Amino acid sequence: MAQSVPPGDIATQPGTKIVFNAPYDDKHTYHIKVTNSSARRIGWAFKTTNMKRLGVDPAAGVLDPKENALIAVSCDAFAYGQEDTNNDRVTIEWTNTPDGAAKQFRREWFQGDGMVRRKNL
Repeated sequence: MAQSVPPGDIATQPGTKIVFNAPYDDKHTYHIKVTNSSARRIGWAFKTTNMKRLGVDPAAGVLDPKENALIAVSCDAFAYGQEDTNNDRVTIEWTNTPDGAAKQFRREWFQGDGMVRRKNL
């Protein structure tokens, strides 16, 4: 069963952080490229610590080995200096999909006993 094997690596471009520059009275969108570097199909999902300000589209999906996806991360306008942005995080989680599963994302893959890996941006 695929769930007993730890999920392989993914690559993200950019690799470590996303920076939204001023002006903050406009919505900004940043694109992230996610590549499945492993030999197995994975299911992935983005999470954010501030759902009001940060949006991700698409928020989840499935990638075959060596396949990649382009994800749009947007930051809505906000009052700079009046809101705490220090703890804003975007996290991608991924796990192996079960053997024979359709290439359609399922939230329950992350709720079973399979290993889930995460990367903070």
